[in-house]
Amino acid sequence: MSKFITPLVIGLLVLVSASKAQAEDVQAKEAKSVVEQIVDVQTKIAGGPHKGFRANHAKGIVATGVFTPAASAASLTNAAHLQKTPSEVIVRFSNATGIPTIADVSPKANPRGISIRFKLPDNQFTDIVSLSVNRFPVATPEAFLAFLQANVATKADSPKPTPIEQFLEANPSAKAFVKLPKPAPASYANQSYFGLNAFKFTNAKAETRYGRYQITPLAGNIALEESQVVGAAPNYLSEELATRLKQGEASFRISVQLANEGDNINDPTAVWPDDRTQVELGTLTLKAIPADGKNLEQKIAFNPLNLVDGIAPSEDKILLARPAAYAVSVSRR
Repeated sequence: MSKFITPLVIGLLVLVSASKAQAEDVQAKEAKSVVEQIVDVQTKIAGGPHKGFRANHAKGIVATGVFTPAASAASLTNAAHLQKTPSEVIVRFSNATGIPTIADVSPKANPRGISIRFKLPDNQFTDIVSLSVNRFPVATPEAFLAFLQANVATKADSPKPTPIEQFLEANPSAKAFVKLPKPAPASYANQSYFGLNAFKFTNAKAETRYGRYQITPLAGNIALEESQVVGAAPNYLSEELATRLKQGEASFRISVQLANEGDNINDPTAVWPDDRTQVELGTLTLKAIPADGKNLEQKIAFNPLNLVDGIAPSEDKILLARPAAYAVSVSRR
């Protein structure tokens, strides 16, 4: 009889062991913060980890230049870098995903990113982090995690409706984000960028307004034609920017779009109307690709909450979670 019982017992032990492993896996995931889980899923989507690279926006290029404040900036904020004195800047342009070798024309390379570090006296600094789209898919870190997980769960043979289709139907803001046109830009310097999160700006008179950054190329927004996309080199954006800065400069106008009463300042999925007042902060002028750009790119960690007096965060949950996610990503490089 034992020869029949033994396989049964073994089978039960295997089942118990598998169940225990699954339970431990669930417990391990529950023990992690939401931002840690977000970085985990982003890394999985990118086929990583890719040592030495960010979990998202892994592929990029660094440029240096100067920011010159506009006279109108002081009416909005008393922030040190937005007064009369120009600041040296370090700027990083990037493609989406954690894939370091993603082709610049890949649809997955959107949205593009721009991160700007303003150098201040006494080794201080402040950052702006923006994207090439004017909305975020969801309003909370938990919803963003669910969005990423739905993408991972969707396979080529997934039955309809797929996990991502179900998520998009249940989350109209994410569906609107996915449907946004995202053409390949002719250059990083021919692309507008948007601060999706609102900040509170305070001037010398203690007057406060909430607003979002808008970064507009002075050379205009130019996208590749379909015929150009087919023939574009995998790294055409970084190559084009390097060539452009050898021949001259690339400039952007940095402004703040002010919220009106009733505008949602804590929801990055809410797009404010174009008729909202804009205050010009100044001109960002890129001058060169630094010789140590690759090393600098890997060392620097931009953070939208690296703030100075005169600028404070809103209560946007996505904004408040971003530094923690960046810290997890940096710790794994």
